[in-house]
Order: sequence, then structure tokens, then C-alpha cells
Amino acid sequence: MGEFLLLLRSNRNYRYTWLGQVVSEIGDHFNTIAVFSLVLAYTGSGLAVSGVMIARGLAMLSAGPLAGVALDRLDRRKLMLASDLVRAVVALSFLLCLTWKSTSLVLALSALLMFASPFFTSGRAAILPTITSREELHTANSLTQTTQWTTLTLGTLLGGTSVVGFGYDWAFSFNAMSFLVSAACVFLLRAPQGFRAQRKDLTEARVVRPWHEYVEGLRYIKASPLLLGLMLVHIGWATGGGAAQILFSLFGENVFHRGAAGIGYIWSSAGLGLLVGGAVGHRMGKRLGFHAYKWTISFCYLIHGASYVVFSQMTSFPLALLFIGLSRAAVGVTSVLNMTQLLRHVSDAFRGRVFSTMESVVWATMILSMAAAGIASDHHSPRTIGAWSGVLSSSTALFWAWANMTGRLPEPAEVADELGDVEVHGDPNV
Repeated sequence: MGEFLLLLRSNRNYRYTWLGQVVSEIGDHFNTIAVFSLVLAYTGSGLAVSGVMIARGLAMLSAGPLAGVALDRLDRRKLMLASDLVRAVVALSFLLCLTWKSTSLVLALSALLMFASPFFTSGRAAILPTITSREELHTANSLTQTTQWTTLTLGTLLGGTSVVGFGYDWAFSFNAMSFLVSAACVFLLRAPQGFRAQRKDLTEARVVRPWHEYVEGLRYIKASPLLLGLMLVHIGWATGGGAAQILFSLFGENVFHRGAAGIGYIWSSAGLGLLVGGAVGHRMGKRLGFHAYKWTISFCYLIHGASYVVFSQMTSFPLALLFIGLSRAAVGVTSVLNMTQLLRHVSDAFRGRVFSTMESVVWATMILSMAAAGIASDHHSPRTIGAWSGVLSSSTALFWAWANMTGRLPEPAEVADELGDVEVHGDPNV
């Protein structure tokens, strides 16, 4: 905790990034709970919930390549600012769904909201090494992810109770305002070298061939065993992780019969587990060697999948919350450790494409998983689907362990930081 507070006090740019993250992500979860609860109220169908998630996933998938190329060509700060402003308008438009009770409108707005998201989320990841020093990078990554899970815990809990107490309109309005606060924080970011990727290869020929540039990013990932391995391990998790997104709503509403508040409790327990896992991952990341890191990843994914299977079979709501928390704690450890490896080993010239590609392939897999879960929910119980979801998520541990034992995951050299001594360490006036 002391390292986190020191980073926030000493690094002005990171402090503004963090403040914007806190407010906007809490708003995001207000929207998520409100949308899921609204769709279930309109239709009562798990398939409709999966439709919302699929619409979001397809939008994220189609935006990913465009966002990756743009973030490696243009000013990342300006793209993040534009993303926030667009999302504020779309978030406020959800109020229309209360007048025109149309599931199609909910789907369209959900897709628009997610289409604008990777320009911000991948941009934030790409600028992290720019606004921190090498010594601060692991701490900044840990705090960014821990904050993400803290806002998940608080946002879903408050989102569920606010929908019950104040209605959907308040949740949608708060989400819109949160993006404006985030935009103000992004506007205040400053760096002497700016926020464009440090590239020397962006010739006129490449400017008019963005698809070739995106393919170049895919080749960059394929050429690194670690990056390729991390992408595949994320895909493996998403085979069950997509279904889990649908099941949280079904367990809260249909299994435990606790309505929007029940959905909020499950999401917040998952967020609390991620928060604990993130803290553990931060401590481990400073001590683990590369060999121990690889074995830790396999172990944590096994714990994650097994705990999710147990969660899906619990009849006691408190015990179900405990096991979903344990499942997500294991994910939290792997997420912090994996992201630190990416930040250390991805060149600045490729960060936008690498992070957006990772996000896109995970969403593509989640779309298939969510579609399968949505269809299955009309024929099988959530408990059965949940058990299979946990088993599939654990499969990634077996792939990672096999790749490790067969020598397919050698430790790469750290990428030299092209920014050298001009990194922004903080504001001398704070």
C-alpha cells in the first residue's frame, strides 16, 4: 500500500490517469448491472443477456484492429479523450431505452459503447510505460489492475443497490457523467515527448496501408514465444470466461432469486477476489523469477477453474460468493503477473496493436462462449453450464504447463525503452 500511495503522490500523470479510471470504471459497472437487469426484466431470458454480451464482444472485436493501428500512429492521449467523450454521449442515450422498451436499442447502444472502448483501454495500457519510470512500472501496473477490480467490487455492488433504490435512469446518468470526469483527467496529462509512439518506420506507403500494419503487429506477436503463449492462454481462459459473464446474471436472478442486488453481490464478490489476487500478484511479481512465474500461472488457472465449478454447485449463497471470490483471486494473480511481462517485453512501436489484439482475440473467444451459454441456458440449468465453464477455463493451465515443460516459453530479453531518459517520473511541483 505504501508503494501505491508514493506513486500517486509523486507521479502527477499517473495520479490523473488513476483518478479518471476510478470514476469511469465505477460508472461502467453501474451501466452493466442496469443493462443486464433491464434486459432480464424485459425478456426473462438468459439468451437475451448473452445477446447483449455478444453485441459488446462483436463491437470490441471489430474496433480492435482499428484502435491498435490508430494508437500506434496517432496521439494516444487525444484518442483516449475522444473515446471518453463519445462514450459519454452513448451512455446518456441509454435513457431512451426506458421510453422505448426495445431490446434492439439496448443491443445497439451496448455495441456503440464497446466500439469506442478499446481506443481508451488499449491506449491507457500503451501509455503506462511512458508516464512511469522503469522502477515504477510494476507498481503502476499492479495499482491499475487492483483499482480496476476495486471499482468492479464497488461499482457492481452500488450499481445493483442503486437500480433497486433509485431506478435505471440514475445509473445511466451517472455512467455518462463518469466519462466526462475521465475525459477531464486525460486532458490534464502532459509529457515532454508527447504521447505518440516512437516510430521510425511510418513511411507514406505504410500510412495508406493500415491493414498491412495490423498484420505486421500479428507477426510481431507470433515471433515472440512469450507473447504468443500469453495470447493463447488468454484464449483458453475465455472459452469458459465468456459463459461466466452470462452466468453471473442468471445465478443472481434465477438461481438464488435475489434480483439486481443478487447480480451486484456476485459481481462485487468476484471483484473483491480480484482485488486480493492483485495484491498477492503485486508482491509475488517483485520476487518471482521467470521460471517460478511460469509455474505460478498454471497453478492459479487450475485453482480458478476448480473454484468456479464449486461455485456453480453451491446451494448456499454466502458460500457461492466465497468460491467465486477465490476463483477470481487466482485470476487476479495471473493478470498482474502476465501484464507486467507484456509491459516489459513489448516495444513502444507495437504496444497499441499488441494490447488491442490481445483484447480482440479474447473477446472473439468470449463471444463464442457467451453464445453457447446463452443457447444452452434455454435447455440446461445454470449449474450445469457453470461446471463446464470452470472446466474449460482450467484447460489453459494444461496448455501453459505443456509449453513450459517442453521449452517453448524461453525468457525473452527486456525491450530497451526507446524513450530513454525522457520518461516522465512525476511532477516536480508536487
